[in-house]
Amino acid sequence: MNESANGPSVFDPQRWGLPMQAVAGLADRLRGIWARYRDCFKTKTHNTSENALVYLRGLLTMETKRNFVNIAQRVQGIDEDGQNLQQFMSDSPWSGQAVFDQIRQEVGQRPELRGGMLTLDESGDECAGDQKAGAARQYLGREGKVDMGQVGVATGFYKDGIWTMVGAELYLPETWFDPAHAKLRKRWHIPAERTFATKPALGLQLIRQAKSQGLSFEVVGCDSVYGRDGQFRADLAAEDVIYMADIPANMQVYLTKPIVGLPETPPGKKGRPFSQPQVLNGVEAVTVRTLVGHSDFVLQPLAIRQTERGLLTYHCAARRVWTLTPKGGAREEWLFIRRERDNTFSFSLSNAPVATPSAHLALWRCQRYFAERIFQDCKSEGGWDELVARKYRAWVHHTALDALALWFIAETKLDWAQAYPRDPELQRQLAVEVLPALSMANVRKMLLAVMPLEQLSPETATRLVITHLVKRSSSTRSRLKAQRKNRGPT
Repeated sequence: MNESANGPSVFDPQRWGLPMQAVAGLADRLRGIWARYRDCFKTKTHNTSENALVYLRGLLTMETKRNFVNIAQRVQGIDEDGQNLQQFMSDSPWSGQAVFDQIRQEVGQRPELRGGMLTLDESGDECAGDQKAGAARQYLGREGKVDMGQVGVATGFYKDGIWTMVGAELYLPETWFDPAHAKLRKRWHIPAERTFATKPALGLQLIRQAKSQGLSFEVVGCDSVYGRDGQFRADLAAEDVIYMADIPANMQVYLTKPIVGLPETPPGKKGRPFSQPQVLNGVEAVTVRTLVGHSDFVLQPLAIRQTERGLLTYHCAARRVWTLTPKGGAREEWLFIRRERDNTFSFSLSNAPVATPSAHLALWRCQRYFAERIFQDCKSEGGWDELVARKYRAWVHHTALDALALWFIAETKLDWAQAYPRDPELQRQLAVEVLPALSMANVRKMLLAVMPLEQLSPETATRLVITHLVKRSSSTRSRLKAQRKNRGPT
């Protein structure tokens, strides 16, 4: 070990838990996780599971433009045209759900991951047109606007610096089930049994899948798309699932318990009796944004946890409130208010027990961040948003393999942390409270070093360009031929 004036070298890989034998074994680790999941990629009549390893390697080692042709040519060889990979991803009926089932089972089998947070969120990406499964004009959170795009609903899991995706489903807007979309539904392989389901309904389905497979989570964290849905919260509460759900600032709650029921019909009143439940004791609902500065919601600084940037602290307030249930009752919940870094305020509801400390609610609220981190890694590092195929199966298969790539990273971080612990003296030597965590980008860089992609020679690159130009010319010729046919004889 190299010595410096201040002690051992901070650049020693062993001290960071990154010995060369571990890095050199990354290729075997990737082949190993593929081998564990290999049966998921088989069908009753074919075994083309090798394509899954090709695709995984492409997702994890390529930087951009991870489409079928590019992955095939960079991973398998320059003469590959991507047709086998396209058939495997778009048409082969292997089960993407089986991949998620096994991911959930494996996460649940790790003792160090018990009691984490199950996150629920949706992610949308723009489309050039509506000729993609589920594409429609809809709100795309990543873009912050309504536009043409696809939206996926996904569950993730977080515990102590480890995160991964554990479930996903493509949201199909209601218009996709009208008669005008019948041909597209069949053409893009949308399952015949699919019916319209709201995002909260899809989310509830994903949460139930995680729960039924024994995934150990302490709480579900979700954004306001789900939190504002009273039936969604009621369904979770009925299944003894604790939630920390964001709500919009214009949602209403009660500071005093409302008594809800059917009013008595006044004597002599004609017409039908009351049929809709009403608040009978005269208490009025308040909009949550008006509670900022209220005497019952005095913001207090709460230290959440140590991070690389220092102690994470937020000013928060919490109080028990009541909301009306869809069936005409009153439910007692926590209302949690947090002042954000930009001096705006966020609001959340939770069905946590009455004795739950505010600091615990604050920690849960902060862990919601990892829903976004999961999407960020899936897209920026795993190419989740680079899919150009149109079929439903392609979206499901691509998402399942992207989730498997994320679990490969998470499992690597877990195993290395146990097998190769970092030197605790590094913190003192570098004068930091928390050492930087290993990122997905870090692991990908090391994987690329041991599984390098084929480097193009000038001759090979030229050959690729000419092949591309010939294919474009063939497409143009086909279009011109079709145009002449449609015009008829002149």
